[in-house]
Amino acid sequence: MDGMIKNSKAELEKKIKEINHQPFKCLPDAEVAASELAKSAEKSLHNINVDITEVPRYGRGRPKKGEIKQPKSIEYKLGVNIEEAAEKIEKLRLEAGCFVLITNVPTQNKDQNWTGEDLLRLYKEQDGIEKNFGFLKDPAIVNAIFLKKPERIEALGLILLLALLLWRLVERDLKLYVKETDTPLPGWKKQLTKNPTSFMMTTKFLSILVITSGKKRKLAKPLTKVQLQYLKALDIKPECFISP
Repeated sequence: MDGMIKNSKAELEKKIKEINHQPFKCLPDAEVAASELAKSAEKSLHNINVDITEVPRYGRGRPKKGEIKQPKSIEYKLGVNIEEAAEKIEKLRLEAGCFVLITNVPTQNKDQNWTGEDLLRLYKEQDGIEKNFGFLKDPAIVNAIFLKKPERIEALGLILLLALLLWRLVERDLKLYVKETDTPLPGWKKQLTKNPTSFMMTTKFLSILVITSGKKRKLAKPLTKVQLQYLKALDIKPECFISP
């Protein structure tokens, strides 16, 4: 809303500058310009008050002794004052905070009586579900996979759903750890965060390299402090990479 109000005023100021950049030679022209400005304000979030002021123009030289100098011509200039249209803005604020929510749930249900507040809360919770499906549609995950047989497509769908489940469980555990211990974790650009994500966590382990020699496994280099912090948050032992 604040941005809309600011833009509305800026547009009016631009219009005023275009029309009122120089005085008008006659009163009718000034009145037409004033009318045009008033019309421009009708669709904006502001009201304008326009006054027409006479601007006398004098010729060179002084008047004769005892005479009053008379103007050579009279020009007209617009004085414009911009004010916020309180009624329009209040109406717009009310409209911006409302929306229509249509449901097929019966108004009278013996098992459960859904109030408007209950339905709105349930509706808003769908946002999280939509974000989850965004994970499944990520081109980085599915673009390079080509399957023809329906059973293979179904199997891939199941694998992706299981991956999504693990992804969200990891994120939940990270946030629970931060909340319960009041200990932020390293986020982007080495800044601490109290809102860690699974994607953020995976980027911290991109450098992990496990070397296998026969039945023995070892890390190419020791775990970093950041990696150890994330493993602690997930309650996973550091030996998980060499003793799966």
